[in-house]
Amino acid sequence: MPDALDATPYDALLLLSFGGPEGPDDVVPFLENVTRGRGIPKERLKEVGQHYFLFGGVSPINDQNRALLQALREDFAAHGLDLPVYWGNRNWAPYLTDTLREMAADGHRRILVLATSAYASYSGCRQYRENLADALAALQAEGVDVPAVDKLRHYFNHPGFVEPMADGVLRALADLPEDVRAGAHIAFTTHSIPNAAADTSGPVESHGDGGAYVAQHLDVARLIADAVRERTGVDHPWQLVYQSRSGAPHIPWLEPDICDHLEERHAAGVPAVVMAPIGFVSDHMEVLYDLDTEAKAKAEELGLPVRRSATVGADPRFAAAVRELILERAAVERGRKVTPCALGALGPSHDVCPVGCCPARAPRPAAAGADSPYA
Repeated sequence: MPDALDATPYDALLLLSFGGPEGPDDVVPFLENVTRGRGIPKERLKEVGQHYFLFGGVSPINDQNRALLQALREDFAAHGLDLPVYWGNRNWAPYLTDTLREMAADGHRRILVLATSAYASYSGCRQYRENLADALAALQAEGVDVPAVDKLRHYFNHPGFVEPMADGVLRALADLPEDVRAGAHIAFTTHSIPNAAADTSGPVESHGDGGAYVAQHLDVARLIADAVRERTGVDHPWQLVYQSRSGAPHIPWLEPDICDHLEERHAAGVPAVVMAPIGFVSDHMEVLYDLDTEAKAKAEELGLPVRRSATVGADPRFAAAVRELILERAAVERGRKVTPCALGALGPSHDVCPVGCCPARAPRPAAAGADSPYA
């Protein structure tokens, strides 16, 4: 195998995602998994599950992960990268522990993990690392010789992630009526998280107002807005806004909410809005409900033309980016000097999460980091 396509020391890739129900009977058990330990009554979970029941009790995330798996396998095969790809979820089948057990049984000893979250935060990175540690501990208790596990760096500013989203915004703008297109505002959306979690996201040196979480999203938003201006000649106003807030109302979360933002932009005389969900890898339930259902209903109520741009999903450019990230990390592990690929002002993210990065709500072991018990 040519050195450029050498993934050693890694012998497998694990796609690690959130998971979602695949039918009405799965909804409440799935939500019990998501909220385990919080003491939320089943009746309350049934109320929360209405978002899923509106779509037949099926989350689109699982089919989207299957499509991404296929895109990755096709890209690897087309470029001669001999690296098997597995899939495991945090909260639904195929469960992470089961997938890692299968990978160990198949003889894999050094695994790279691709999480379906591009940015630094507790819920988008550290919690996945905690889940990995829990799964490895469970396998170790079974007597399994657990493999070494590393996680690919954050890819929020990789061209293969940014460029498909820029194209999606351009398509959404082109779909607006011509008389409102030039004045359209772009609302870049991502998942709201508690302010305290945002402020401590990323390495310790990034902690502060909004932390790495907000800084990374703002960098991506600027990149896309610049690309739109370069390709259309129009400098569209934009703002980073938030969606999908949950939790106790007295705890401060990142704002403004997308629906409040639509009201504010309409009151300011903006003729149209493109909603660009840059915080999400695929069009899963929070995109389908919070944007395509709830936010669009608010826009219709206001008489405000809106369009929603596409997420990256299984775009071939994203699959190629994952291949590049794998080869980059593998070369580093072999002691080679590499130039990581990244756009924007922030540069490439760290390969190994340092101590104090996106700290846990309560101390828990986390794999694939500088503080991993499975180094």
